[in-house]
Amino acid sequence: MTVRVLLADDQPLVRAGLRVLISDTPDLEVVGEAGTGTEAVELARDLVPDVVVMDIRMPVMDGITATREIVEGGSQTHVIMLTTFDDDENVYGALRAGAGGFLVKDMALDDILDAVRVVAAGDGLIAPSVTRRLIAEFAGRPERTRETPKALAAITEREREVLTLVGQGLSNTEIAERLVISVATAKTHVARLFTKLDARDRVHLVIMAFEMGLVSPSR
Repeated sequence: MTVRVLLADDQPLVRAGLRVLISDTPDLEVVGEAGTGTEAVELARDLVPDVVVMDIRMPVMDGITATREIVEGGSQTHVIMLTTFDDDENVYGALRAGAGGFLVKDMALDDILDAVRVVAAGDGLIAPSVTRRLIAEFAGRPERTRETPKALAAITEREREVLTLVGQGLSNTEIAERLVISVATAKTHVARLFTKLDARDRVHLVIMAFEMGLVSPSR
Protein backbone atom coordinates (compact mmCIF):
# COMPACT_ATOMS: atom_id res chain seq x y z
CA MET A 1 0.00 0.00 0.00
CA THR A 2 1.35 3.43 -0.96
CA VAL A 3 1.60 6.06 1.79
CA ARG A 4 0.27 9.41 0.55
CA VAL A 5 2.29 12.36 1.84
CA LEU A 6 1.64 16.10 1.99
CA LEU A 7 4.71 18.34 2.37
CA ALA A 8 4.29 21.57 4.35
CA ASP A 9 7.32 23.88 4.52
CA ASP A 10 7.77 27.53 3.60
CA GLN A 11 11.13 26.80 1.96
CA PRO A 12 10.69 25.56 -1.64
CA LEU A 13 14.15 23.96 -1.63
CA VAL A 14 13.28 21.85 1.40
CA ARG A 15 10.03 20.72 -0.22
CA ALA A 16 11.84 19.97 -3.47
CA GLY A 17 14.45 17.88 -1.68
CA LEU A 18 11.83 15.87 0.19
CA ARG A 19 9.77 15.45 -2.97
CA VAL A 20 12.73 14.00 -4.88
CA LEU A 21 13.60 11.73 -1.95
CA ILE A 22 10.04 10.42 -1.65
CA SER A 23 9.48 10.07 -5.40
CA ASP A 24 12.39 7.61 -5.52
CA THR A 25 10.67 5.45 -2.90
CA PRO A 26 8.12 2.96 -4.33
CA ASP A 27 5.82 2.83 -1.28
CA LEU A 28 5.61 6.62 -0.71
CA GLU A 29 3.95 9.30 -2.86
CA VAL A 30 3.80 13.10 -2.58
CA VAL A 31 0.21 14.20 -3.23
CA GLY A 32 0.58 17.91 -2.48
CA GLU A 33 2.72 20.76 -1.17
CA ALA A 34 1.94 23.70 1.10
CA GLY A 35 3.98 26.81 1.85
CA THR A 36 1.95 28.01 4.83
CA GLY A 37 0.12 26.43 7.74
CA THR A 38 -3.20 27.59 6.32
CA GLU A 39 -2.49 25.87 3.01
CA ALA A 40 -1.49 22.73 4.89
CA VAL A 41 -4.83 22.62 6.73
CA GLU A 42 -6.79 23.21 3.53
CA LEU A 43 -4.87 20.61 1.52
CA ALA A 44 -5.06 18.07 4.35
CA ARG A 45 -8.83 18.50 4.31
CA ASP A 46 -9.11 18.26 0.52
CA LEU A 47 -6.54 15.56 -0.21
CA VAL A 48 -6.78 13.53 3.02
CA PRO A 49 -3.14 12.35 2.90
CA ASP A 50 -1.91 9.60 5.20
CA VAL A 51 0.86 11.81 6.56
CA VAL A 52 1.67 15.51 6.60
CA VAL A 53 5.38 16.32 6.99
CA MET A 54 5.06 19.70 8.69
CA ASP A 55 7.58 22.44 9.42
CA ILE A 56 6.97 24.41 12.64
CA ARG A 57 7.84 27.92 11.57
CA MET A 58 5.71 28.98 8.62
CA PRO A 59 3.94 32.21 7.63
CA VAL A 60 0.21 32.93 8.04
CA MET A 61 -0.26 29.96 10.39
CA ASP A 62 2.52 28.13 12.23
CA GLY A 63 2.91 24.36 12.06
CA ILE A 64 1.72 23.75 15.63
CA THR A 65 -1.58 25.55 15.06
CA ALA A 66 -2.00 23.81 11.70
CA THR A 67 -1.36 20.43 13.33
CA ARG A 68 -3.95 21.12 16.01
CA GLU A 69 -6.55 22.07 13.41
CA ILE A 70 -5.86 18.94 11.35
CA VAL A 71 -6.03 16.63 14.37
CA GLU A 72 -9.06 18.29 15.98
CA GLY A 73 -10.83 18.27 12.63
CA GLY A 74 -11.30 14.54 13.03
CA SER A 75 -9.11 13.64 10.08
CA GLN A 76 -7.30 10.29 9.99
CA THR A 77 -4.25 12.13 8.68
CA HIS A 78 -1.13 11.84 10.84
CA VAL A 79 1.33 14.70 11.25
CA ILE A 80 5.12 14.57 11.56
CA MET A 81 6.90 17.72 12.67
CA LEU A 82 10.19 18.18 10.83
CA THR A 83 12.26 21.12 12.06
CA THR A 84 15.78 22.47 12.43
CA PHE A 85 15.39 21.80 16.18
CA ASP A 86 18.38 23.82 17.39
CA ASP A 87 16.49 27.11 17.19
CA ASP A 88 13.06 25.75 18.03
CA GLU A 89 11.43 25.87 21.47
CA ASN A 90 8.17 24.22 20.52
CA VAL A 91 8.74 20.47 20.88
CA TYR A 92 6.25 20.00 23.69
CA GLY A 93 3.64 22.24 22.11
CA ALA A 94 3.82 20.32 18.84
CA LEU A 95 3.35 16.97 20.54
CA ARG A 96 0.48 18.27 22.65
CA ALA A 97 -1.13 19.57 19.45
CA GLY A 98 -1.35 15.97 18.28
CA ALA A 99 1.76 15.41 16.18
CA GLY A 100 2.50 11.72 15.77
CA GLY A 101 6.21 12.27 15.31
CA PHE A 102 8.88 14.88 15.79
CA LEU A 103 12.02 14.75 13.65
CA VAL A 104 14.99 16.99 12.94
CA LYS A 105 16.13 17.98 9.46
CA ASP A 106 19.67 16.74 9.95
CA MET A 107 18.50 13.14 10.43
CA ALA A 108 19.57 10.51 7.92
CA LEU A 109 17.25 10.50 4.90
CA ASP A 110 16.41 6.82 5.33
CA ASP A 111 15.39 7.51 8.94
CA ILE A 112 12.99 10.22 7.77
CA LEU A 113 11.42 7.84 5.24
CA ASP A 114 11.10 5.13 7.89
CA ALA A 115 9.47 7.64 10.23
CA VAL A 116 6.84 8.45 7.60
CA ARG A 117 5.99 4.75 7.35
CA VAL A 118 5.89 4.28 11.13
CA VAL A 119 3.61 7.27 11.72
CA ALA A 120 1.37 6.33 8.78
CA ALA A 121 0.83 2.97 10.48
CA GLY A 122 -0.46 4.78 13.57
CA ASP A 123 2.64 4.55 15.73
CA GLY A 124 4.49 7.51 17.19
CA LEU A 125 8.12 8.35 16.73
CA ILE A 126 10.35 10.93 18.41
CA ALA A 127 13.97 11.52 17.44
CA PRO A 128 16.29 10.68 20.39
CA SER A 129 17.62 14.24 20.51
CA VAL A 130 14.04 15.52 20.72
CA THR A 131 13.31 13.17 23.62
CA ARG A 132 16.17 14.86 25.49
CA ARG A 133 14.64 18.23 24.65
CA LEU A 134 11.29 17.04 25.96
CA ILE A 135 12.94 16.03 29.24
CA ALA A 136 14.59 19.43 29.49
CA GLU A 137 11.24 21.11 28.86
CA PHE A 138 9.68 19.35 31.82
CA ALA A 139 12.75 19.87 34.01
CA GLY A 140 12.57 23.62 33.45
CA ARG A 141 8.99 23.93 34.64
CA PRO A 142 8.63 25.16 38.24
CA GLU A 143 5.33 23.30 38.55
CA ARG A 144 4.28 20.35 36.45
CA THR A 145 0.73 19.61 35.48
CA ARG A 146 0.28 15.98 36.47
CA GLU A 147 -2.69 13.73 35.92
CA THR A 148 -1.38 11.32 38.53
CA PRO A 149 -3.96 10.01 40.96
CA LYS A 150 -6.84 9.28 38.59
CA ALA A 151 -4.81 8.12 35.60
CA LEU A 152 -2.41 5.94 37.57
CA ALA A 153 -5.28 4.34 39.46
CA ALA A 154 -6.62 3.05 36.14
CA ILE A 155 -3.54 0.98 35.33
CA THR A 156 -1.86 -2.01 36.96
CA GLU A 157 1.59 -1.94 38.54
CA ARG A 158 3.03 -3.81 35.55
CA GLU A 159 1.39 -1.35 33.13
CA ARG A 160 2.90 1.47 35.17
CA GLU A 161 6.33 -0.11 34.71
CA VAL A 162 5.72 -0.42 30.97
CA LEU A 163 4.53 3.20 30.72
CA THR A 164 7.67 4.36 32.50
CA LEU A 165 9.85 2.50 30.01
CA VAL A 166 7.84 3.86 27.07
CA GLY A 167 8.45 7.33 28.51
CA GLN A 168 12.17 6.60 28.55
CA GLY A 169 12.01 5.90 24.83
CA LEU A 170 12.32 2.10 24.90
CA SER A 171 10.86 0.00 22.09
CA ASN A 172 8.62 -3.01 22.73
CA THR A 173 11.60 -5.31 22.25
CA GLU A 174 13.69 -3.35 24.75
CA ILE A 175 10.80 -3.30 27.24
CA ALA A 176 10.48 -7.08 26.92
CA GLU A 177 14.19 -7.52 27.61
CA ARG A 178 14.12 -5.14 30.59
CA LEU A 179 11.09 -6.79 32.22
CA VAL A 180 12.01 -10.34 31.13
CA ILE A 181 8.74 -10.88 29.27
CA SER A 182 7.94 -11.77 25.67
CA VAL A 183 7.67 -9.08 22.99
CA ALA A 184 4.04 -10.11 22.44
CA THR A 185 3.30 -9.50 26.13
CA ALA A 186 5.01 -6.11 25.97
CA LYS A 187 2.85 -5.19 22.95
CA THR A 188 -0.27 -6.28 24.86
CA HIS A 189 0.62 -4.05 27.82
CA VAL A 190 1.21 -1.08 25.51
CA ALA A 191 -2.10 -1.72 23.73
CA ARG A 192 -3.91 -1.77 27.07
CA LEU A 193 -2.29 1.54 28.01
CA PHE A 194 -3.61 3.05 24.77
CA THR A 195 -7.13 1.99 25.75
CA LYS A 196 -7.04 2.80 29.47
CA LEU A 197 -5.38 6.19 29.06
CA ASP A 198 -7.18 7.07 25.82
CA ALA A 199 -3.83 7.74 24.15
CA ARG A 200 -3.64 8.53 20.43
CA ASP A 201 -0.29 6.85 19.89
CA ARG A 202 3.06 6.07 21.48
CA VAL A 203 4.09 9.73 21.47
CA HIS A 204 1.02 10.54 23.55
CA LEU A 205 2.03 7.83 26.04
CA VAL A 206 5.48 9.43 26.34
CA ILE A 207 3.88 12.77 27.17
CA MET A 208 1.62 11.14 29.77
CA ALA A 209 4.60 9.44 31.40
CA PHE A 210 6.22 12.85 31.84
CA GLU A 211 3.03 14.48 33.07
CA MET A 212 2.47 11.74 35.64
CA GLY A 213 5.99 12.17 36.95
CA LEU A 214 7.00 8.62 35.97
CA VAL A 215 9.92 9.95 33.93
CA SER A 216 12.24 12.76 34.96
CA PRO A 217 15.67 14.06 33.89
CA SER A 218 17.30 12.10 36.70
CA ARG A 219 15.90 8.77 35.44
